[in-house]
Amino acid sequence: MTRNRTRTRVVVASGGVLLVLAVVAALVLTGTIWPARFFAAGYEVRGIDISSYQGEVDWDALASEDIDFAYIKATEGSSSIDSQFAANWAGASRTGLLIGAYHFVSFESSGDAQAAHVIDTVPDDATLPIALDLEFYGEFFAHPPTREQVDEILHPLLERLEEHYGAPPVIYATPQAYDRYLSGGYARNPIWIRSLVLPPRLGDDRDWTIWQYSDRDRLRGYVGVEQYIDMNVYHGTRDELAALAG
Repeated sequence: MTRNRTRTRVVVASGGVLLVLAVVAALVLTGTIWPARFFAAGYEVRGIDISSYQGEVDWDALASEDIDFAYIKATEGSSSIDSQFAANWAGASRTGLLIGAYHFVSFESSGDAQAAHVIDTVPDDATLPIALDLEFYGEFFAHPPTREQVDEILHPLLERLEEHYGAPPVIYATPQAYDRYLSGGYARNPIWIRSLVLPPRLGDDRDWTIWQYSDRDRLRGYVGVEQYIDMNVYHGTRDELAALAG
């Protein structure tokens, strides 16, 4: 009988633990709690990255949401332009936010072709350096290109964009993409890293410049198919962030 009671208590306790874990997981998935927010609160300069998924934007309302900067999706590959880029750029330019454009890097077109596309699309009046979004997509999750193949794209892309816009581009990466393609190299380019649970630690002990700590925040000012928005912090002061653009 004692054994049965002990067994029952163990089962009940295990069930309670599983219930708590399920509730916590649900709160994280809905953005109600987000572990990285606690750590990110120690940085004073906050910003967003945004694309057509957030739909139409009231930039005056969004800029009032205790943010300092915004990165706006502009281009992808050698021909695609984000459908909201022109409207977002015009709206954000009328606020006091530091703004920059980002380009989603394709593994399927050359660095020169992608650079030409960015330069044709993105004005040179940004207050932040151009940024490149380097991450896996589609079939490349299962079959990623080699570092040598990505270097062949990144080197001319970075060189041409720095020459045109006057500052080394920022490179955004997931931890997996950073370790595979950036670790130990690209020392001149500020790193923008994604880490949604704990503060980022880069494998080569390099310092990060921008940290994307959440993709489950909600702010006023946009109505789109995506109800959440990505949040970031800068590792320094607002003046230091502005200085990155030269």
